[in-house]
Amino acid sequence: MGLLKLLLDDPLTFVLLAIPLLYSIIIHELAHGWVAYRMGDPTAKYAGRLTLNPLKHLDPVGTAMLFIFGFGWAKPVPVNFNHFHNTRLGLILVSSAGIVANMIFAFLAVLFLRLLAPSSSGSIGQLLYYLAQINIILASFNLIPIPPLDGSKILMGFMPERLQYALSRLEPFGFFIIIGLLYLGALDPVIHFFRRVILALIGLLLA
Repeated sequence: MGLLKLLLDDPLTFVLLAIPLLYSIIIHELAHGWVAYRMGDPTAKYAGRLTLNPLKHLDPVGTAMLFIFGFGWAKPVPVNFNHFHNTRLGLILVSSAGIVANMIFAFLAVLFLRLLAPSSSGSIGQLLYYLAQINIILASFNLIPIPPLDGSKILMGFMPERLQYALSRLEPFGFFIIIGLLYLGALDPVIHFFRRVILALIGLLLA
């Protein structure tokens, strides 16, 4: 359901869903920039992207897509891999950062949801539930190894340069490939697989 329709049908649920969704996407991008900065690349810092201010991260088209279709994106954080001493390691760690951040948020949400049970049936419980689900879905989606998603860049970090180049050539068409595969349902098994893996990891940590 698009957030615009949800706003009209159920404003309270819209607020509970829109805020965690928005900041989950922002945290994802912020994590990329923060790890890059820690590894020696100040590009994101100089661009003013190491902030939680939504105005620094929102992409007009991505935000519109988010509210209309419930699927959107923020502006990618700029990263200059030439600043890294180990380019391959930098590619893997920076690309993984957003996914790891979403997984941490999902873990914390599930943890607090358990700690609050059985008193978690109210608005706070709903917020934690949405926060967990949104971050699990974001992490799962970004693990797909199709450019420009993070999964493709993580995979590139383990590839020889010839294969890196071949995969990177898909990036200009990646968005259309992803939309097409999502429309056909071809990515559903992949997303469900990553979702199960993430849930299993959270379950192990909470055991």
